[in-house]
Amino acid sequence: KYIINGTIRYEGSNQLGKSTRARWLPTWNLSGAWNMHEESFFKKLKPTFSNLTIKASYSLTADRGPYWVTNSNVVIQSYNPWRPFTSVKETGLEIDQLENSDLTYEKKHELNIGVDMGFLNNRINVAFDWYKRNNYDLIGRITTMGVGGEVDKYGNIASMKSHGEELTISTRNIDGKDFKWETNFIFSHTKNEVTDLEAHSRIIDMITGMGFAMEGYPVRSLFSLDFKGLNSKGIPTFVNEDGDIVTSNINFQSYDTSHLVYEGSTDPTITGSFGNIFSYKGFKLNIFATYSFGNVIRLDPSFSSIYSDLDAMPKEFKNRWTQSGEENITNIPVIADTRERQQDSHLNYAYNAYNRSTARIAKGDFIRMKEISLSYDFRSKLIERLKLTSLSLKLQATNLFLIYSDKKLNGQDPEFFNTGGVAVPVPKQFTLTLRLGI
Repeated sequence: KYIINGTIRYEGSNQLGKSTRARWLPTWNLSGAWNMHEESFFKKLKPTFSNLTIKASYSLTADRGPYWVTNSNVVIQSYNPWRPFTSVKETGLEIDQLENSDLTYEKKHELNIGVDMGFLNNRINVAFDWYKRNNYDLIGRITTMGVGGEVDKYGNIASMKSHGEELTISTRNIDGKDFKWETNFIFSHTKNEVTDLEAHSRIIDMITGMGFAMEGYPVRSLFSLDFKGLNSKGIPTFVNEDGDIVTSNINFQSYDTSHLVYEGSTDPTITGSFGNIFSYKGFKLNIFATYSFGNVIRLDPSFSSIYSDLDAMPKEFKNRWTQSGEENITNIPVIADTRERQQDSHLNYAYNAYNRSTARIAKGDFIRMKEISLSYDFRSKLIERLKLTSLSLKLQATNLFLIYSDKKLNGQDPEFFNTGGVAVPVPKQFTLTLRLGI
């Protein structure tokens, strides 16, 4: 009826600092469950209510952090000092990273509460889980005043909180002798926020890659330059750090990020799947779809101030600016000519900014037909005749198509990313499998 589990672990790591409070850490977990269906009063609820289990856990866990953070001790490396002649060269030693004796574990407190329910002799099963996490002492790079001779250092600089829910429903809709139909549905929702971050970042850091962390926002937040349309020459314009609307007068190295626009999280907040399995005698048909919502995507950075015959241009170029007045009907910039590049030697800044602006954002929401498969288990008479123990044939198709996605993606796949944008579409796969048991 009642289950209680508890664990405790005490460990140390040479990857962490010399300080005793940094290197050694006790972690623990306490969990329990109440199987209410084992109670005598629950018999009155059967078979409508088949089972009910309530469970909870609370823990402190830890991680040693990224493997590349090794400055718990001073990091010394060799180098070749400059000498006027190669014949007198020698090897020297220099400090690459200063020691951080207080470098300690990344820690996490987590609370989980869940319930498992079964109805109609377990023909309907429902599981719901809720969690809350508080992460602290997270390791990252911090920019300092340079005391000691090192400007950027690794240390325990951040904290974050998160919570989420997950719902799983499994049903046996039809459970006949020859025909069966099963349905499985999974829904997961999560949300996180950086609560403390002792770091300052440049504009270029926050608008490139797969999202960046900023206090008060999700851990992988996407920021953009504020796009203000095309000018009369078809060149994109933006709000810079001084609040002016400019084309190329943008300082990507500035630490003033107040003019950036928050787009959303690059991590989806809602994920899940929906599947149905149909069985008839030896045949089995599986139809399985996945879905994801709540994130944003930076479109592929395809625009530049200059192109060559080796460049492949996306279909957006068909709607680009070509003559005066079209800045009112399109936001796709002009293909700059030689005169434009000569008049503005920093024109490439404008196109780099456009690739990382509010104009190049799409929703990452999608529903994908992930798999359709049909299998057949041959009858025992044929298996005996062939002197086999089992024989089955299966045709499987995966990643067939997207049922729904943002039209702004223009064929780019929302589920797979590369640096600065999304990758090529996921290839379709067809597999024919013959299984023989001897």
